[in-house]
Amino acid sequence: MQQVGIEKKTIFTLNYFLVQTFNFKYDMMSGIDVQKPFNKRAFISTALFTSGLILPISGLMNHVLQFERLTLARHFWMSAHDISGILFVIFSILHISYNWRALINYVKKVKDFIISKEAFIAIILVIIIVGLISSHAFHLQK
Repeated sequence: MQQVGIEKKTIFTLNYFLVQTFNFKYDMMSGIDVQKPFNKRAFISTALFTSGLILPISGLMNHVLQFERLTLARHFWMSAHDISGILFVIFSILHISYNWRALINYVKKVKDFIISKEAFIAIILVIIIVGLISSHAFHLQK
């Protein structure tokens, strides 16, 4: 009697492990492992998030290494930045296409788009700061 309880608990634990780790479902009736279908939306969202995380890191490293000759480190960070930027654009387009209906439904629900005073000031402030700091490139002597 005790043996049966241990076996059921072991099967339940193994089933939970397979579902959490490998997306397998164990059909108790037929005794067959059934794999859950591949979730394209989750894949695209995760890839978009990951490439979006790599972009600022590689961009910062490109900024730090910008005055060096083409060393191995600079070439690596340039390549990482370029490919993560390309992947970010591709996965952004796919993300929008897979979530198009949800996006349209959201836009239809938000008919009165009113921007808050704080958001407006923040947007203007960021545009001014970025514009002023990046405009130094136009003042360089050739």
